[in-house]
Amino acid sequence: MRSEQESAVYGSDGGRRGGTDDGEAVIVRSPTEARNSGTYDIDLLPALDILRQINAEDTTVTAAVAAVLPDLAKAVEMGVAALEAGAGIHYFGAGTSGRIAAQDAAELPPTYGIPSEWVVAHHAGGGDALSKALEGVEDDWEAGRADAAEVPEGALVIGLAASGRTPYVGGALEAARERSASTMLISANPDAPLAASVDVHVGVATGAEVIAGSTRMKAGTAQKLLLNAFSTAVMVRMGRTYSNLMVGVDATNAKLRGRVVTILMEATGSKEETCAEALTAAGGDTRVALVSLLAEVDADRAAEALDRARGRVRVALAELDPANGLGSGS
Repeated sequence: MRSEQESAVYGSDGGRRGGTDDGEAVIVRSPTEARNSGTYDIDLLPALDILRQINAEDTTVTAAVAAVLPDLAKAVEMGVAALEAGAGIHYFGAGTSGRIAAQDAAELPPTYGIPSEWVVAHHAGGGDALSKALEGVEDDWEAGRADAAEVPEGALVIGLAASGRTPYVGGALEAARERSASTMLISANPDAPLAASVDVHVGVATGAEVIAGSTRMKAGTAQKLLLNAFSTAVMVRMGRTYSNLMVGVDATNAKLRGRVVTILMEATGSKEETCAEALTAAGGDTRVALVSLLAEVDADRAAEALDRARGRVRVALAELDPANGLGSGS
């Protein structure tokens, strides 16, 4: 017997609504599949006018994203809670959605110096499906369940599906709930079938695409904006920045060392030589060097304060030197 969540995707009568394995034609009910009345004649236009129509549609995405930011803010706090509990954040997606998720997860460790297990991306069809389209993998509910089978209790599981009904994503979300994980759905369908069974639904109304059903366009752009904003906000809330500077990066090579020295100069107003010396004393740890410079303490005291502050620079500074704990960071 199908679960309530699975029935929302496949249909309560047992027929699949959006993916079959027997050649049956399927109608997907989603705004992303509708025809855009403003681009009926796009195939008759010269290149510049085609581009203008695409660009005009693209300009509507940021307003649609702005409308769902309150829901995204709830998800950010859920993500922070999951990381603080040591359970992590897991993305699940297929096709464009999965590729956007994989890109976001891959870029966080070098940007913020976090362990790769903090944010993990799962793509329908595995690694092979990242570089080429694999038919049918997004329609496999059980594959989604299997990929989410080891998600720990307390994790945040985020499903990405433009239509809001992708079976692979639905299976992952169902398994996550069974494991007492928090769940979130990012879609381009405010009435997404999977939304009823998640803790937070960020359903951005991007509407019909320039080319009907081509969700790598506006829907994909919205998903990238939302996921980048989500992960960046989580990193900020986790103390991986000081002001608007990246301070989670460790100076493990000459290029990174130069970047970190520049960050320290920007944050403290100290000379290059002073910042380089502080970084050496800190063993290449940007945050230790920063706290050491701002609070005027040695690296050991800075490191101890950061440990008590769970890595948050401003909290450590407030303990060591209350006058530096708050402010503009510049």
